[in-house]
Amino acid sequence: MYDDAERCVRAVRSRDSRFDGWFFTAVRSTRIYCRPSCPAIVPRIENLRFYPSAAAAQQAGYRACKRCRPDASPGSPLWDVRADLVARAMRLIADGVVDRDGVPGLAAQLGYSTRQVQRQLLAELGAGPLALARAQRAQTARLLIETSDLPMGDVAFAAGFASIRAFNDAVREIFALSPTDLRHRAARAPIPLVTVPGSAESSQPAGPAHSTGLAVPMRPVGTLSLRLPFRAPLCPDNLFGHLAATAIPGVEQWRDGAFHRTLRLPHGPAAVALRPRPDHVACQLTLTDLRDLSTAISRCRRLLDLDADPVAVDAHLAEDPTLARLVHAAPGRRVPRTPDPDEFAVRAILGQQVSTAAARTHARRLVEALGPRVDGLGGALTHLFPTMRDLADGLPGLDEAALAFPRSRRIALTALVEALAERTIDLGAGADWHHARVQLTALPGLGPWTVESIAMRALGDPDAFLPTDLGVRRAAADLGLPTSAGGLGAHSTAWRPWRSYAVQYLWATSDHPINRMPDQPRSATA
Repeated sequence: MYDDAERCVRAVRSRDSRFDGWFFTAVRSTRIYCRPSCPAIVPRIENLRFYPSAAAAQQAGYRACKRCRPDASPGSPLWDVRADLVARAMRLIADGVVDRDGVPGLAAQLGYSTRQVQRQLLAELGAGPLALARAQRAQTARLLIETSDLPMGDVAFAAGFASIRAFNDAVREIFALSPTDLRHRAARAPIPLVTVPGSAESSQPAGPAHSTGLAVPMRPVGTLSLRLPFRAPLCPDNLFGHLAATAIPGVEQWRDGAFHRTLRLPHGPAAVALRPRPDHVACQLTLTDLRDLSTAISRCRRLLDLDADPVAVDAHLAEDPTLARLVHAAPGRRVPRTPDPDEFAVRAILGQQVSTAAARTHARRLVEALGPRVDGLGGALTHLFPTMRDLADGLPGLDEAALAFPRSRRIALTALVEALAERTIDLGAGADWHHARVQLTALPGLGPWTVESIAMRALGDPDAFLPTDLGVRRAAADLGLPTSAGGLGAHSTAWRPWRSYAVQYLWATSDHPINRMPDQPRSATA
């Protein structure tokens, strides 16, 4: 959109927050870049320049606006909609791959040469992978500077900078303030505090947890209270309702109006509590290594589908009269996704042709048998979901009574975890959606319902569709739509490329627990 100057100018003049994250507005006279909705932008149009990313604006010599904080705007919905090289690269960069493995590691996961990746990112986003990762590091650093009392050396380490000098230079260049001045400025305008011990010792890496059946000591370096922005509207009912209704005991739970779960992050275990608010999602992160902060935030945003553009989605779906009433009744439905695509693929098989309660029971037994315990979290969070290697090694030794489902489903589960453990199938942030579907379909026992469920919630394809799903077919019958898989599939082509969201609206016609938060009465959804 950034190359359509006339459209960008209209968005800036109307201060339309729907376009925050779609592009960034830079002012030549002040050398500042802003969100399109920034209330401070009143310059002459000829002084405006538009950039597709914050990193591109920074590379062009602009610093971030201190008023609208463009670095904290919702991410571009393009990266969740598209499946091309640039979109896959952006999802991997957000997940911290460049900080962990460098640009060669990014290119290897994408299956392209380093030169090809750099060329395509530069052509479309005006910045290469290093600049994009640097912008993300700066955003993480700012968050820790403003909301914690960590020493600056620990902040630099946690944000992923290689040296204090690189950290200082980046903060001064992007925010036009030293790290100390940035902290002092935040102290004069208090924002939610992050409780983080300030010792350098506390931020040393704890190391990843992979031991099957062993207790993993959870030594938190702190609990961070953050706000996750989103594009309005957001309907929390099916989003948090689905997560709560399908929660695996020990790994997930709904408590005190929030969804809690454990996370397996690159440098150690973590826990998160996510609570819907009118204009943001309150996020409380408990980390064992602060280097995982940006990755944890990215995965939580992906779990809740917070970078979606609900206005575009709903406007398209409402063009179909059969969906219009559902859309207008509860606009802004999101697709409940997952912080761990491999985990969800396993859960999809456990949920084949059984009730939600039965699927939770199977998952709980699997976690208790093979998932590492996590000590020190308190409450009902006691385990990490097992790794695919844990499952591949442990499934053959499990008593068949522990997983009381048909032999064909056990074969399907074994084949899937072996493929994921050996990395012959990639479901991660940089996965090729079409190729992953082909590979999943080739496995025994994975039919269209399972594959499309994985595509919708693990891969994040916004156009996945489940024409054979019982809830979808019942909703179709109530709405007067075709109920056969072929007929409903043909009708759904009008909903493309947002059929995953259409599924959410169809599911919401029932009074199933997935459609309401546990605190809501049954009649609220019915």
